[in-house]
Amino acid sequence: MTAAPGALPEQFDRIQQSIPPTVTLIAVTKFLPVETIRSAYDRGIRHFGESRVQEAIAKQADLSDLPDITWHLIGRLQTNKARKAVEHFDWIHSVDSLNLAQRLDQAAQELEKVPQCCLQVKLVPDPPKAGLDAAELPGLLPQFDQLAHLKVRGLMTIPPQGSSEATAREVFARAKSLADTINQTSFNRLHIDQLSMGMSGDYEAAIACGATMVRLGTILFGSRPPSPQIS
Repeated sequence: MTAAPGALPEQFDRIQQSIPPTVTLIAVTKFLPVETIRSAYDRGIRHFGESRVQEAIAKQADLSDLPDITWHLIGRLQTNKARKAVEHFDWIHSVDSLNLAQRLDQAAQELEKVPQCCLQVKLVPDPPKAGLDAAELPGLLPQFDQLAHLKVRGLMTIPPQGSSEATAREVFARAKSLADTINQTSFNRLHIDQLSMGMSGDYEAAIACGATMVRLGTILFGSRPPSPQIS
């Protein structure tokens, strides 16, 4: 028997209900059809994460009748798509350079928007992954603090692929410590009140270490279809 379009796996409700009310569940819907997003919306999900700007824009057009969705960009963002990201997303989790942050700030000024963002940080060596080096970040923070239109509210981090639970917990604990350190410094605008960390394989450890946002895909929706040919 073929599943109905947008049908959700039986574990969906169980996982959703296991997330503490103090933690925002971001349902990661990259490569999934709008019917699946509608089904998740009908089950109470309001925060959705997408990795690619163009794919998200197409979905948003199809879901324009659901105005209370909060859209999160969680994938790597090229600077030439900064304006579109500001235009179409409420949150941008993958701000991995000062240059990108400045481009987003400029776009936010032009569009008269105030996007929320997380700084993506690398807390242990992980060459394949983008992110601000934790050792270099303190020297850049005064410049991030000068951004008048982009609201820097969080840190986002991802443990290296294949990490043990102990390594993942170390990464998450370092992110929490870094956020605390930043907040002990007197900045005019910069204040970290969100920790975006934890995915399907490690979200429970992330929550235990202080995550305020978890990004769950496979554990909610099952295996994904092949990547569509869209940038």
